[in-house]
Amino acid sequence: MLGGRDLCGIGQTGTGKTAAFALPILQRLAVAKQRTAPQTCRALVLSPTRELASQIAASFRAYGTGMPLSTAVVFGGVPIGPQRQKLMRGIDILVATPGRLLDLTDTRSLTLSSVQVLVLDEADRMLDLGFIHALKRIVKLVPRQRQTLLFSATMPRPIAALAEDYLNDPVKVVVTPPATTVERVEQKVVFVPSDRKRDLLTTFLRDPVFARVLVFTRTKHGADRVVRHLVGAGIEATAIHGNKSQPQRERALAGFRDGQPRVLVATDIAARGIDVDSVSHVINFELPNVPEDYVHRVGRTARAGAAGIAIAFCSDEERPYLRDIEKLTRCSLGAIPVSPAAPVPRNGQIEQSAEVTSPGTSGLASRPDSAAIAERPRHDAGGGLLAMALRAAVKRLGSLRVRSFCTAGRQPSPAQRRREAPRSRSPSRSTRWRSLRYNEQRVTC
Repeated sequence: MLGGRDLCGIGQTGTGKTAAFALPILQRLAVAKQRTAPQTCRALVLSPTRELASQIAASFRAYGTGMPLSTAVVFGGVPIGPQRQKLMRGIDILVATPGRLLDLTDTRSLTLSSVQVLVLDEADRMLDLGFIHALKRIVKLVPRQRQTLLFSATMPRPIAALAEDYLNDPVKVVVTPPATTVERVEQKVVFVPSDRKRDLLTTFLRDPVFARVLVFTRTKHGADRVVRHLVGAGIEATAIHGNKSQPQRERALAGFRDGQPRVLVATDIAARGIDVDSVSHVINFELPNVPEDYVHRVGRTARAGAAGIAIAFCSDEERPYLRDIEKLTRCSLGAIPVSPAAPVPRNGQIEQSAEVTSPGTSGLASRPDSAAIAERPRHDAGGGLLAMALRAAVKRLGSLRVRSFCTAGRQPSPAQRRREAPRSRSPSRSTRWRSLRYNEQRVTC
């Protein structure tokens, strides 16, 4: 890297890939002693997420303490004005997400003509379909004579073939076999139905052994549902995903680093490069449909030589995802047995809705009377089938009119009042004419 050659580096999560490109860049820029022109940068680091961009910038500042080099970070979700002011005097090292970087270049607040080093962190995600179009535009704006560095923990073959278009005679460094998880991570799987996952998660988190837990879901709304369930069960938790504002995401991550709360529920936005010390457990509440994402999720624990535990909740529908993960990681996950239990009712206690009649009873003796119907609890008849059965029974009695228990206790709507009110129609014109003709005939007779 100090010689200026392009590089493709692949290594396990938590092995120090950020330091691997940050330290040589700092040394190279410090030795050059070149003054940065206004609204330009000398080194550009691209990151797929805002949280990872902030973390990379903090690493550059920590490693470059005492060096006369400036570092800035730009990403979306915050006002663009302060970021433009930082770039006015020129920046040595700029860490950015692709979207906000293009916003700055489109408004001519930044030019990339002075970039000497281009870094793609989490390169497989940067070259994915979500960022490839923005990346193509950015590459056209930087000089052809540059050093390009790609770093990631996983590199699928299609992405690796695409990466060759951005590298010139690169050196490939593979610390460990691609897409392998850290050996100090104890990986387990629990086969559980989808409707029991939240209850099982609550049971696990009540154990004090789960000191600092990162829970991954597949969707944003799924993360919010898990947090609501945990808070309702008395377990403090918070969520981080793309629908949260940037201040909310920063507060959630900062609180999780400080241990308040000890449970963070996240989507894959937190699976890429986020470094939080002492994460004891990573729980895959839902298995990812992309097996490489599992490697990045599990990599949030057992960082920098520490040990950790990763537990995956797998339903019957997710077994194909589990097979893909085991094939990619070359590791078979040990199963944790879970005792079968009856499903927990979510809307109050379930009671028996009808009495079983003896074989000898029939006719009116087996039909419900009005007193029995009135004494039934309201939640005992909350469905349409029971209401239909009651209406049919009462219709045979011929003396009682019952509304559906689904609307019991509610005021009838105006439409229902109009339907149930007695209709007093005035006779039509033809009816009045026939009545007059009949009375005329009677008078004539």
